[in-house]
Order: sequence, then structure tokens, then C-alpha cells
Amino acid sequence: MPLPARSLEYFLVLAEELHFRRAATRLAVSQPALTMGIKTLERQVGCELFDRGHGVRLTTAGEAFKGPAKLALSNQSLAERSAARAVATARMAGKT
Repeated sequence: MPLPARSLEYFLVLAEELHFRRAATRLAVSQPALTMGIKTLERQVGCELFDRGHGVRLTTAGEAFKGPAKLALSNQSLAERSAARAVATARMAGKT
């Protein structure tokens, strides 16, 4: 099952910030919403991506997940922009 872009965004911002409150602020979501989103993502991928001991850090699985997550989010964004350009081009040509 494909992972929602929002889940990947939550993961990537938390992976950069390594702090739930700062990541939640950056994402403009509540800290509980971010926590739930990360837990859901971890259930979907079948492993813990973050160690929540003293502070927050990426697990080995989280480190391995980071690159592909960036790529997947980038590809999704590229696909959305390509589709939007195709629609705009069609409209300019009088085709919808």
C-alpha cells in the first residue's frame, strides 16, 4: 500500500528536527497529531523509525527509510506538477 505524502512529510520533518514540538510547529499541526501520524507510519512500515529514549533519534531502520522517503515525496510532487502542466497546456490549446 502506498504511503500518504503527509506521512512521509511528517517523517522527514521529524527526522530533520529530531524534536516533536519543533517538528509539529514546522508542520503546523499539534504535537499529538504528529505523534499519532508517526505511530501510524511505523505500523504501516512494520518497524520503529524513531528511538524515543532520551530525546528523539532515528533508528537504523529510520536512517534507511529517509532517502527513499525523500525520493518518494519528490516523485509525487513531480507527478502532480506534470499533471497540472498538462491540464494548463490543454486548456490553452482549447482542450480540457
